[in-house]
Amino acid sequence: MNILIINSGSSSLKYQMIEMPSEKVLCEGLAERIGLNDSKFVYKTENSTVELKTNLENHKDGFSLLASHLLDSKVGILKSKDDLQAVGHRVVHGGNTFTKTRIVTPEVKSKIKDLFSLAPLHNPPNLEGIEVCEELFPNAEQVAVFDTTFHQTIPAIAHKYALPKELTEKKNIRVYGFHGISHKYVSEKANKYLGNTKTKLITLHLGNGASVSAIKDGICIDHSMGFSPTTGLVMGTRTGDIDPSVVLHLIKNLNYTPDEVSDILNKKSGMLGMTGFSDFRDIVDKTKEGNQECIEALELYSYRVKKYIGAYSAIMNGLDAIIFTAGAGENNIELREMICNELSYLGIEIDLELNNQRPKKITEIQSKSSKVKILIIPTNEELEIAKQTYELI
Repeated sequence: MNILIINSGSSSLKYQMIEMPSEKVLCEGLAERIGLNDSKFVYKTENSTVELKTNLENHKDGFSLLASHLLDSKVGILKSKDDLQAVGHRVVHGGNTFTKTRIVTPEVKSKIKDLFSLAPLHNPPNLEGIEVCEELFPNAEQVAVFDTTFHQTIPAIAHKYALPKELTEKKNIRVYGFHGISHKYVSEKANKYLGNTKTKLITLHLGNGASVSAIKDGICIDHSMGFSPTTGLVMGTRTGDIDPSVVLHLIKNLNYTPDEVSDILNKKSGMLGMTGFSDFRDIVDKTKEGNQECIEALELYSYRVKKYIGAYSAIMNGLDAIIFTAGAGENNIELREMICNELSYLGIEIDLELNNQRPKKITEIQSKSSKVKILIIPTNEELEIAKQTYELI
């Protein structure tokens, strides 16, 4: 069965065509820096590689470019649209409605749209991907895999907000958690690598969106993102944790509308708001040039991650390993060093020489004296989505 996996992030579109159940990757690639002037599109098969510098104004442009390559007479891998049996889509917010993977129906699409306000950077492009693929591949089964599902195990003590009961119990306002597909994948990989399922792990998914999970014995027990993907760590364009009174102040005293505040918190804040750049590669380059705003932003970012590492070590009463994954986590040498620096009290000591790499497989980067393993584990949300899609249909 050929399954096309669509992983649409806030500024990127990753994809793979995977043959199941063999797990053979037939093609893969990405469109990145969507919405910026210097977008990039990559399409790879076993026999060819296409790399384009282009201008992708929105996610729909990326989907259209991907479809044209899949069906291209020279580099395409599909002779016709009927050669594709299923499309698995990453959907960020499932709310309380979706607690498992679902075949897409009009009702499912309507519910995903209802959750736009809770994940304004993700659910819209997620739904757009579904609708474009329905149009391009009408005979393929469309499947939605939700990022929130893995975090359904978070206990009430961690997922409840201290709000009136009519809001938490009747209106379902709670911590949902996100990036669950990635956290599930890398935590399972870590346990297999460590040869033990009875572990205390902290998984750091650090990309344009960023989050931290506390995973004990294979079960997620806490997570940095909450009711929406806006909270927690500082991100590419999102604020992360912020006093809710700031929101009230912006609306009541500075005359911003709720929509304008949402736009500020989700699209104009984070690293972009502090530096003018949302991509970590740009920020690190500017840091090396002595840009003080970028230096301070990286320090602030690392500081927030350290706070979560300390908090989650406390609630699990110990720590066996921390895991770096996603774009910045896997590739940003400087960021990993800054995060792990001065955590020896928790038994975390990084080896600077081992850290000086961007590995494509599970790699240990802790020092010999470190009591906690520091692992880089490349995430593969696409394979995890393919597995869940194949199991469902």
